[in-house]
This record gives sequence, C-alpha cells and structure tokens, in this order.
Amino acid sequence: MKLVILDRDGVINYDSDNYIKTVEEWLPIPGSIEAIAALSNAGFKVCIATNQSGLARGYFSSETLTAMHVKMSDLVSQAGGTISYIEHCPHGPDNGCNCRKPLPGMINTILTKYPEVRAENVYVVGDSLRDLEAGVAAGCKPLLVKTGKGERTLTKGNLPEGTIICNDLSSAVNVIAA
Repeated sequence: MKLVILDRDGVINYDSDNYIKTVEEWLPIPGSIEAIAALSNAGFKVCIATNQSGLARGYFSSETLTAMHVKMSDLVSQAGGTISYIEHCPHGPDNGCNCRKPLPGMINTILTKYPEVRAENVYVVGDSLRDLEAGVAAGCKPLLVKTGKGERTLTKGNLPEGTIICNDLSSAVNVIAA
C-alpha cells in the first residue's frame, strides 16, 4: 500500500492569514481536488494532517471544521477519489501539545493507522517549513508546494535536506506517483 500525507490550508484550499473560519471561506485551489483524486486512483491512501489553532482561538467550532472537511471530502468523491483519513491539531501554539506541526504527532498518528507502510516511503506535502519539519521528524520525505505560503517558505530557505519543490499539488502528483 502507498500513502501520502497532505497539509490542508495552502495545499488543498486557499489559505488566509485571518484563518479559514467558515465553510464558505473554504475554497479549493484549482486542480487540488483533481490531484487528490488522481493520487487516490493511483493506489495511494491520501491523508490530511492540519493544524487548526482557530479552534483554540474560538474562531470557529469543531462542527464548522467537520463541515469544511465534509465539503472537501465530497468534492474529492465527486472527482472520483477518496480522502482516507483526516487528523487535525485543535491546539494553539502555546498549548504545549505534541501534535501541532512542526512536531510529528499528527504524522505519527496517521502512520500508526497504516503499519504496513514505511515512513521513508511517504511524502508529506506542505506549504510551510513546519509541515516539512513534521514530516522529516516522522521519517517521511518532504515536498514543498509553492501555493499558499510556499513561495514565502521557499524565499526564507532552510528547507530540510532532500526537499522536493513543486508548483502546486497537481504538479506534485507527477513526482509522488512516479
């Protein structure tokens, strides 16, 4: 079995420095839904690992977050694919949890769901350094997309060794499924 782990905001949907707070604000980046469907159809279990500190900050409820994920999953399903699992961190940056990226807690949780998969064969796709650091800390391969905060992340440098850089999730499919 093959597995890929995606960040959500900035990779699958448009991100905002003001947070994505409603289902209406959750808008997919062009091509991202089809890219997830393509990965799914290529035999990958597609999982999501997403920091959602807006919950801790009171910007939206867990019901709203669930509705956003239902919208995302429904769009992927309509495109012929499947999201296998979604893991989120509901904590703020000062809560001291072990799941918030750049810590590998969410990635490790996903990996335990698929014990037959070796971490070194899993791409973690993100648009921020913290996404890549979490993946590397869990033993996975880092892939940066330039969407969302990706260009900003690229400009800052200090990417983990071996980071692959792609324009967006659509172009990342060619690397991941190769």
